[in-house]
Amino acid sequence: MTDAQEWLEGPFRAALPKDQPLRAKTLSGLEPDPLYDVPGDDGALGYPGAFPFTRGPYPTMYRGRPWTMRQYSGFSTAEETNARFRFLLERGQSGLSVAFDLPTQMGYDPDAPVAEGEVGKVGVSIATLGDLETLLAGIPLSDVSISMTINSTAPVLLAFLVAAAKRQGLAPSALRGTLQNDLLKEYIARGTYRFPPEPSLRLVTDVIEYCHAHVPRFNPISISGYHMREAGCTAPQELAFTLSNGLQYVQCAVERGLDVDDFAGRLSFFFNAHNDFLEEVAKFRAARRMWARLVKERFGATRDEAMRLRFHTQTAGSTLTSQQPDVNVVRVTLQALAAVLGGTQSLHTNSRDEALGLPTEAAALLALRTQQVIAEESGVTHAVDPLGGAPYVEALTDAVEAAALDLIAEIDARGGALRAVEQGFQQKEIHRAAYEHQRLVEKGLRRIVGVNCYTLEDQEAPPLLRVDDALAKRRADEIAAWRAARDARACDAALDAVAEAAPDLSRNLMPLLVDAVEAGASVGEICTRLEAVFGKHRAVNVF
Repeated sequence: MTDAQEWLEGPFRAALPKDQPLRAKTLSGLEPDPLYDVPGDDGALGYPGAFPFTRGPYPTMYRGRPWTMRQYSGFSTAEETNARFRFLLERGQSGLSVAFDLPTQMGYDPDAPVAEGEVGKVGVSIATLGDLETLLAGIPLSDVSISMTINSTAPVLLAFLVAAAKRQGLAPSALRGTLQNDLLKEYIARGTYRFPPEPSLRLVTDVIEYCHAHVPRFNPISISGYHMREAGCTAPQELAFTLSNGLQYVQCAVERGLDVDDFAGRLSFFFNAHNDFLEEVAKFRAARRMWARLVKERFGATRDEAMRLRFHTQTAGSTLTSQQPDVNVVRVTLQALAAVLGGTQSLHTNSRDEALGLPTEAAALLALRTQQVIAEESGVTHAVDPLGGAPYVEALTDAVEAAALDLIAEIDARGGALRAVEQGFQQKEIHRAAYEHQRLVEKGLRRIVGVNCYTLEDQEAPPLLRVDDALAKRRADEIAAWRAARDARACDAALDAVAEAAPDLSRNLMPLLVDAVEAGASVGEICTRLEAVFGKHRAVNVF
């Protein structure tokens, strides 16, 4: 019996649901093993579910359960987004992922002058606990996992969710989901920051500590390479910058007094699935191996849960084209398949019309159906690490890892991720990579179908989703009514308590934030109080 066969009869069979046979049948009735040995393996690969997790974080992977199909949605009002959530859940989506508008992301209420022109435009407008309750109306928080793409204001939105659960009679410990809460990548690539890096890291750590104690089934952070890849970085840069940020967050939590074996298992990651199909598969495999070794070597992690990298994937929005938008369906399908073959735990597939506007209902449904076809019809879920062992894939996995480790060494030499961000290192590297990509496109050396090759003269635009410009006035009226209806004295007292505790780095602000939102405080009011203590961040000039 080979090592792989022993593994199949041991850990694999033990983890496999009892109603599933050891081997799945192909359409032709063949029954290959779900995993095979790799000739010449020197221990770098191991087996799925075992250190260093190159071949997958769990023994059975999709034979045990498919990835979570989590379509990212949010636009206009909480009522309209709630309707979209219900539409997708009724059609087979298995988790919610909330997109917030820019004012919400940056801590401004919809009636703030700086919010003009942006209310509800790239996500849903959420300013109060009432808004969040409307967003999630009729959705059982105990049964559906909720991912919130929110960073600078992540502690406030988590406080809203905890308060909403309590109002439903649900203990916070029952909540499942993920909070993005990754501030370092905001300074590197995305820009929706409010406070300087040091106090932002304090808030990130507050959330990690609070979730560990009170919301243990919730992932308190999703360490994100996605946005850096969207800004133009390469696959090795995406890994290096993401994992370095992760190491910084672990360091902060350890310095707070948390044991890495206790909390690191709840750290999640978020990667981009780009166009170079096999490089992306290799990138995902390398990411697991690198993280397992880094956490073990640097922080002494001993538990598999602490070293097991789990990640969400979104297909690459930056690759979508306004020219011939139907072709985007093909791009998204290939990118989604790369994520699945690389072993993702959850997946969002972009809609074909996203280069033109927010997804229409029909486009969002087609994007969901793309995942469902891969899961139900392609047969790739029958195998564990289907491409593992292919010489090209293994060599490419090693090459991506080596290039990423070189960049991590450079970041370490600069004092770690935070100091490198303050020096503008990651930002500058991304700008260089993005410039080189665009140069190749413009010279025709990197071909993009419909853009610089196989172009068409006359193209009919698909139907577009448009946000009513009257929304801003409506939202301003709603928050004015909310303020008028609350107990102003209790709200002011709760906001005062947050501001008084903010300078004390030994205080975890999360319980006070929950008190504040329960007293009726808005996102903007809380962030204004914190800004008075922390200050406001100004972007680093990297040129």
